[in-house]
Amino acid sequence: MDNITELNEIAVPRARTRDGNATNSVKIGPRDELKGTLRVEGDLHIEGHVEGELQATGDIDIEAGANVAARVEGRNVTVRGELHGNVVADVRLNVHGTGSITGDVRTPRLRVDDGTVVNGSITMQGDGGSASSD
Repeated sequence: MDNITELNEIAVPRARTRDGNATNSVKIGPRDELKGTLRVEGDLHIEGHVEGELQATGDIDIEAGANVAARVEGRNVTVRGELHGNVVADVRLNVHGTGSITGDVRTPRLRVDDGTVVNGSITMQGDGGSASSD
C-alpha cells in the first residue's frame, strides 16, 4: 500500500506587525538564488543572489554578503550587501557600512553610513517639496 498524504492547507509562520496583524515574511537564504520577478505581500529578507525585480508591500532587507542585481521597491529598504539596480523606498532607505548601491534612488528619507558607496542619482520627495542630489 502506498503512503499518500493529502494536504488541503499548510500553515505558514507569519510575523506580527506593530498593530498585531499577521504579515507575510519571505527569506532568500545565503545559498539561494532567484532570477525573475518576486512580488511579496509583506517583508522580504535577502541573504543570497537575486537578478530581476523585487517588490514588497513591507520592508526589504539586503544583508551583508547578498548580491542583488534588480530593481527594488518596498516600504523601508535596508542595504548591507551589494545592490546593482534602481531603488524606490516609500518611507526610508538605509545604507549601512558594508552596503553599496549602483543605481538611481527615490525615497523621502535617506540614511547613509560612513564607508558605504552610492553611485547614481538620488531623488528625495518630502511633504510638498522635492530635492534632487547626485
